[in-house]
Amino acid sequence: MHAVAHECGHALQEATRYPLLVLRNGLVPLASVGSNLSWIIIMAGFFLHLFGLIMIGIAAFTVTVIFQLVNLPVEFDASRRARIALVDGGLVTSEEDAVVRKVLNAAALTYVAATVTAILTLVYFLLRYGSSRD
Repeated sequence: MHAVAHECGHALQEATRYPLLVLRNGLVPLASVGSNLSWIIIMAGFFLHLFGLIMIGIAAFTVTVIFQLVNLPVEFDASRRARIALVDGGLVTSEEDAVVRKVLNAAALTYVAATVTAILTLVYFLLRYGSSRD
């Protein structure tokens, strides 16, 4: 039920043209390409010792990190909207709302973990790039 409620939160965002959702949806194609190709480009750059190619790969991966950063408030807002709709619709009681809040926040924290991972991966690539140029 929580996942369905969360997705309904996204539907509510869509209905109100939530600006960060619009931005996120615009970044999806770039982030997908950036995420998939960046690894290949970066590894090819390191293997071939082509520092320009490494930077192109890092730039592509940076788009993925930006996507993750934009996505965080979108996901938390979807969960917030879902909770409000569940309570306002009488589908959960105020006592149940505390549990629903915990579950939806825990689900949203998975996006925090993904964002931190993406940021740390970007830092790793930048550090490797910097040390390989010495």
